[in-house]
Amino acid sequence: MNALAATNRNFQHAARILGLDSKLQKSLLIPFREIKVECTVPKDDSSFVSYIGFRIQHDNARGPMKGGIRYHPEVDPDEVNALAQLMTWKTAVADIPYGGAKGGIGCNPRELSVSELQRVTCVFTQKIHDLIGTHRDVPAPDMGTNSQTMAWILDEYSKFHSYSPAVVTGKPIELGGSLGREAATGRGVVFATEFLLAEYGMSIANMKFAIQGFGNVGSWAATFIHQKGGKVVAVSDITGAVKNQNGIDIPALLKHKEKTRSLKDFGGGDAMDPNDLLVHECDVLIPCALGGVLNKENAADVKAKFIIEAANHPTDPEADEILSRKGVIILPDIYANSGGVTVSYFEWVQNIQGFMWEEEKVNYELKRYMKRAFNDIKAMCHTYNCNLRMGAFTLGVNKVARATLLRGWEA
Repeated sequence: MNALAATNRNFQHAARILGLDSKLQKSLLIPFREIKVECTVPKDDSSFVSYIGFRIQHDNARGPMKGGIRYHPEVDPDEVNALAQLMTWKTAVADIPYGGAKGGIGCNPRELSVSELQRVTCVFTQKIHDLIGTHRDVPAPDMGTNSQTMAWILDEYSKFHSYSPAVVTGKPIELGGSLGREAATGRGVVFATEFLLAEYGMSIANMKFAIQGFGNVGSWAATFIHQKGGKVVAVSDITGAVKNQNGIDIPALLKHKEKTRSLKDFGGGDAMDPNDLLVHECDVLIPCALGGVLNKENAADVKAKFIIEAANHPTDPEADEILSRKGVIILPDIYANSGGVTVSYFEWVQNIQGFMWEEEKVNYELKRYMKRAFNDIKAMCHTYNCNLRMGAFTLGVNKVARATLLRGWEA
């Protein structure tokens, strides 16, 4: 099942639980606006190349739309639509005043020079500058983009609208980026894990963790788990996988990866097949990479008691049902990985106020927001006698539906 079908299915299940009107359901699913633009730029060899840029703005009932911009050669419109919709529910679950959006350019950033990437970004910004903005739609980095990309968007947008640091988040610190933003998603994953384990009288210390994906989110999550006394017994990414039942030395693994750009040949553990990581012996499994990795083929073999969805949509609905029957507790993506967008919100607030926070305040507020959201999800689970995924979806969908009705929606 693709990401859009799975997201729609979760939405419709939540809408049934809430008893939403069918016309309101349809209105909430249809994107507010879909933008598609042509971006033709000169390459370094003076030839010209054209790419398609896009932006899906899903919902703005609760505030400006928010979501990443990705650069990838095989951009799937359905996946982007699903991720824009997920951002609408995610921001509502986190109780930050945004709606959802997502977008990007169908290019391969690895095949472009820095100057070519800058030109592509500037042309894309020129085409959409009147449809984004501090109080309209606030982009952020995603797959294939980073803080430098956001700096280029800020610069190009400011040529049309004057200096506007709050038009994007995930910026360099020197241009109004927030302290704590780089580690925010991984830190939020660990906060969420702590809150869930505490419900069962457990803590991170001495629990065994397997982490799929060792990029920004996975590496920070592993670092914080290691610091809190948890044992990371297996890690994988696109370069390979490593295991050590006594716990991997995460600082040493980070140094090895920084030096070699690979997990291969790490002396502090044994190599393993990356495909085996999801079914590796552990207490807590944290998928931090791609969507759809847990499916009906491998779900029955998962040995973890808890799954923390740090990736977007890592668990197919079929796998969800299999894992639920096994008694595996799943903390859903629209809550578990919301640390990043929450600190993006803090960055936006700081930019609007022109008053920057210390990192300690950022981390304190992140923990407070995530604890409140966890308690709100638990309350929905209790009210509707549902699992954590439906608790989160009913929470998010209900907030957006209420905002839509209060603003005067009529069937």
